[in-house]
Amino acid sequence: MRVLVVGSGAREHAILLALAQDPGVTALACAPGNAGTASVAEQRGLDVVDPAAVTALAGQWQADLVVIGPEVPLVAGVADAVRAAGIPCFGPGAEAARIEGSKAFAKDVMAAAGVPTAGCEIVVNPAHLDAALDRFDPPYVVKDDGLAAGKGVVVTPDRDLARAHAMTLLDGGHPVLLEAFLDGPEASLFCLVDGGTVVPLLPAQDFKRVGDDDSGPNTGGMGAYAPLPWASPGLADELVELVVAPVAREMVARGTPFSGLLYAGLALTSRGPSVIEFNCRFGDPETQAVLALLRTPLAGLLHATATGALSGVPPLEWAEGAAVTVVVAAEGYPGTPRVGDPITGADGEGVLHAGTRRRDDGAVVSSGGRVLSVVGTGADLAAAREDAYRRVDAVHLAGSHHRTDIALKAVRGEITVPTAG
Repeated sequence: MRVLVVGSGAREHAILLALAQDPGVTALACAPGNAGTASVAEQRGLDVVDPAAVTALAGQWQADLVVIGPEVPLVAGVADAVRAAGIPCFGPGAEAARIEGSKAFAKDVMAAAGVPTAGCEIVVNPAHLDAALDRFDPPYVVKDDGLAAGKGVVVTPDRDLARAHAMTLLDGGHPVLLEAFLDGPEASLFCLVDGGTVVPLLPAQDFKRVGDDDSGPNTGGMGAYAPLPWASPGLADELVELVVAPVAREMVARGTPFSGLLYAGLALTSRGPSVIEFNCRFGDPETQAVLALLRTPLAGLLHATATGALSGVPPLEWAEGAAVTVVVAAEGYPGTPRVGDPITGADGEGVLHAGTRRRDDGAVVSSGGRVLSVVGTGADLAAAREDAYRRVDAVHLAGSHHRTDIALKAVRGEITVPTAG
């Protein structure tokens, strides 16, 4: 099987590494890729949001399967164009990708499916903002209704800060979603979905704030781990029954069945699991940890999903132990990152590239905000965490920063799911 992966981040690097382990894969290409993916796959230049360009490349390269990593091309309809050309594609069409592209649409789907989620209100007119804020208690949750690369959310007890973020979004022409705050630890559940068929992967937890102890602004994600030692063994199946399967059935009923990876971000509250958001693709940085533990050949799974054959896939196989991902970010991130700095240690085992490029002289340099994802594995979460940070210590990028507390509370046994009453 010849597989073309579309994207340029650490998520795509992780997908490529997993595909490379599949004996059914005969050739790999990544477009546009980065300095790390070049060691795993052929590199091709590509405008990933141009449906015609992606389809043309897939045809010219004679791809048997196209895997679209980022959300922006999915929302833009790239998967529709690839499928229309007769090429199997892993990723939902534009209508189904609205589950991430519009939070208002996702809330409507959840309401119709009877899926628990936070109460919310959409604000499109600045004149209505103050009255809407009055209907919520702190901490305030203010979200960009559209795509914002994980950085369109502010959670704060400060009403003035909440209002200022909302006004910034509204002034930019973006509808604002105000949402009730959900207590309890968060979990990410990835599910392969083929119409009404749902196959869950391992639950994971990610870290969105830039600093230790969840300080500072939201980012695209600063680390993750899997599995969740504090969760019940049946959590994934429970969440499929309560959340993912009803949404998948509702999408089928609307005539826009979901095909690809449906990501449920949840809070495990004192009132039970509640959805924070849905994404229409593999999450980053959770993918790096989850796929490090997957032992079932990935290409077969993705191809089965893309071709409507997921119901025939045998139970997934997983490695024992745990995996931890630590993101190394450039100076300035999540604001404007400094780029062009040389990186040493970037070719080490478990080091996945995101914002990197290779200069003409062969040096690997930074080219984005989240530069590397460093993955460690071990017999348990403590060992995986130790392995990840040992590998981080071998990487050097001037001015870079990373969180030092990824998975620490879980290792210490400090995470519990609240109970009612």
